[in-house]
Amino acid sequence: MVYQHPLAYLLGLEGVALLRAFGGEYDRSFAEARIAEIRRLLDSAELRGAGVTASRVDTVAGYRAWSRTYDEPGNGLFPAEEALVHEILDALPGGVALDAACGTGRHTGHLVARGYRVIGVDSSPDMLEQARARVPAADFRLGDLHSLPLPDDHADVIVCALALVHLADLGPAFREFARVLRPGGHLVITDVHQELVALGSVPRVRSAGGEPGLLPAYRHRAADYLAAALPLGLRVRRCEEPGRGTGEAAGPAPDTVDPGPWDDWPWSLLGIVPAASAAAWRDTPALMVWHFQLAD
Repeated sequence: MVYQHPLAYLLGLEGVALLRAFGGEYDRSFAEARIAEIRRLLDSAELRGAGVTASRVDTVAGYRAWSRTYDEPGNGLFPAEEALVHEILDALPGGVALDAACGTGRHTGHLVARGYRVIGVDSSPDMLEQARARVPAADFRLGDLHSLPLPDDHADVIVCALALVHLADLGPAFREFARVLRPGGHLVITDVHQELVALGSVPRVRSAGGEPGLLPAYRHRAADYLAAALPLGLRVRRCEEPGRGTGEAAGPAPDTVDPGPWDDWPWSLLGIVPAASAAAWRDTPALMVWHFQLAD
């Protein structure tokens, strides 16, 4: 079980902001304002008793709930991620493509439109149901990143988007990617940046009965991807770390403290302490985007 309290998150933001001030990014008045704001938060009646206990859920159960709303507008990672993936894919020659952990088929559809023969694999039957309706021209299969249902040397391109964050160990998935790729083939990976996870961006869902649940979200550093990829003959062609674009604070802190529903955390909490939020989130990368190529 995971215990989440809005006061804990807000104090964490203040702490990150104070560390940035301690390092010289902000002045004395900023640091003193943060300390005063911490006292206000500790005295806030609205935050007392606002904690929520959530269960850890696996990806199959989590995406069963999330599949209904996954493609709705509001996921701030999609625009920058899709633009970079399309830019990479559009420069490749085509062939057989695997969309690994394809979800609802966001990238499957683009691959089909570019003339690829596409196989989509996902461990969630509910996400695959959405993908089949969205991209009927693709071949969708139930499968796991640890054991992809494809033969050796089969794909010219593999895309794996926003999925590796759910894996504690990257090694098995990368070994499967290298097995399935043809020599000279391309691997395009996007993932939630570990700094974003550290700032509380963890997927949350509710069960059919309304109980809060958190999907697994592991923090992988650049060295972790390289340690998994390089020994397999996967060479880096490109690496990008785009930000989420939260920007600087706009206006003063509100007079009242309203944490909002648990479903909207941590995003609904940022406006309670806008200056601390802007400092904590400033220049924080949101994504890791990798383009690897398998050696011939």
